[in-house]
Amino acid sequence: MRIAVIGLGKLGSPLAAVLASAGHTVVGVDRNADTVRLLSAGAAPVQEPGLQHLLHASGGQWKLTATTNCADAVRSSDITLVCVPTPSGQDGLFTHDLLLQAVREVGDALRGASSYHVLGVVSTVLPGTTAGSLKSALEDSSQRQAGDDLGLCYTPAFVALGSVVHDLQNPDFILIGEASQDARAGDILDHVYRSLCANRPPVRRMAAVNAEITKLSINTYVTTRISYANMLADLCERLPGADVDVVTEAIGLDARIGAGYLKAAVGYGGPCFPRDNLALSALAHSLGARADIADATDRVNRYQLDRVLARVREHAAPGATVGILGLTYKPDTPVVDDSFGIALAQRLAACGYRLLVSDPLGLEAAAAVLGSQAQPVSLASCAAAADVLVIATPWAEYARLHHDLLRRSGRRCVVLDCWRVLPRQSLCEVADVVYLGLGASAQGVGGVGSF
Repeated sequence: MRIAVIGLGKLGSPLAAVLASAGHTVVGVDRNADTVRLLSAGAAPVQEPGLQHLLHASGGQWKLTATTNCADAVRSSDITLVCVPTPSGQDGLFTHDLLLQAVREVGDALRGASSYHVLGVVSTVLPGTTAGSLKSALEDSSQRQAGDDLGLCYTPAFVALGSVVHDLQNPDFILIGEASQDARAGDILDHVYRSLCANRPPVRRMAAVNAEITKLSINTYVTTRISYANMLADLCERLPGADVDVVTEAIGLDARIGAGYLKAAVGYGGPCFPRDNLALSALAHSLGARADIADATDRVNRYQLDRVLARVREHAAPGATVGILGLTYKPDTPVVDDSFGIALAQRLAACGYRLLVSDPLGLEAAAAVLGSQAQPVSLASCAAAADVLVIATPWAEYARLHHDLLRRSGRRCVVLDCWRVLPRQSLCEVADVVYLGLGASAQGVGGVGSF
């Protein structure tokens, strides 16, 4: 198929590359000329594991190009996939201005054309949007009727930053929401998405509004599981001998529950989870429905910052040096949007602590957010100088902290291991390690007590 991908950001660039690797002729579209230049040269415009390798592996054989000219890209394609941002507004609901603009540009390019064309909306939207305002914008701008000679579907991707390429090629399932009231568009996108997969995922096709609800509810259900695990961790810390990892592992064995996203640690963050949970709540309230679970999930998540802040204050008074390891919202990505590490640094700085921060990929982005509130340093410098060291993101290298970095003369460093990545008792000779989610007697030898 000939496919145009509009928006070459964190999802669009990997999607364009994966489509091309599956044999499709792909043209990426973005307003950023540098992004277009990089992708045209076979260089990854975003930092995502596997993307550069995928581009290099093509050996120049793929039909993957990039342009700033949306109209030309659409006219030369059979399918257009739109992956532009839908940021949150002040009311918590998504704003669709950029998406509507992109849809109108697609419609303008298709005006007067006679061939059948499919528009797939990949961006996350509010329920009712695809068959509502997007369909109207597409029909008005193209002067064509959706369903007759123009297909319109909602086709969200279920991916996580840091594993986008893998997730596109190995999805749990494929979701297609048909808004043009014809099966032809769904058939075409069904064929395209199956062609990307190394596995054989189930495909669910439904009305667009149901697909929109499905996408939003999956993300918010995951946040509920995370907050539930963190609630259990808070409970375990107050019971001698309790270990949240033992508890959640056992819970996950129940077939009615499963183990996914039952890892207790810090609050969830990133560009999707917090905003999607808030959007579902705001949507429910706007419709007169209740969203008690989503509201409670958000409250529990916000409490995690107070919980960790209290643990730091147990071991160091304002004026002490606190080192934060991990500023991205998860490993293997440079993204710091709504990250726990950033939020913790801001709160500690406001309380009068001296902050050292370190991260393998997110240091530059974090420094732009934190400014003078924190000093960006290397892992070694952060570990060596901190009175209290907080592991806020479970990067693999943090599990290998060397004894020499934590050894002090006349005092002991306190390491608050929020993710329990350090081997039990491995550093007890040189530091006091506090594992979040463990009751006092379950802490390693040399660890300090819990609440």
